Amino acid sequence: MACRISELVLKCREPEVLARFWCEVLDFVVLDREGEGCIEIGPREGFGGPQPTIFLIRTDEPTNGHARLHIDVNATDRDQDAELERLLGLGAELVDIGQPVEASWHVLADPEGNEFCLLKRRLDPV
Repeated sequence: MACRISELVLKCREPEVLARFWCEVLDFVVLDREGEGCIEIGPREGFGGPQPTIFLIRTDEPTNGHARLHIDVNATDRDQDAELERLLGLGAELVDIGQPVEASWHVLADPEGNEFCLLKRRLDPV
């Protein structure tokens, strides 16, 4: 049996802000709070399901350049253009990291500047 991703950990300045943002983006809920400044969000069925949970951990460390890992998301109930508008309305911003003009994906940043991509293909909800 191989491993699978069960949790993603994201260090951030404002875990509450990012928890609200990513819960809206992914239709997640707050699953747990561990001490001050550590929030776990994930699917309503909780840890261990087909989707990983996300731990948001408060840090005051400065960011240092582009992250080497980022999240890709796909819309489940609307087309890419409608989902882009929804994400922008939630506080995401379009960013240019040198992607081709004709790219089939959009590069965005969450409220703390963490980059993620909105892909074109629609997926079935889990």
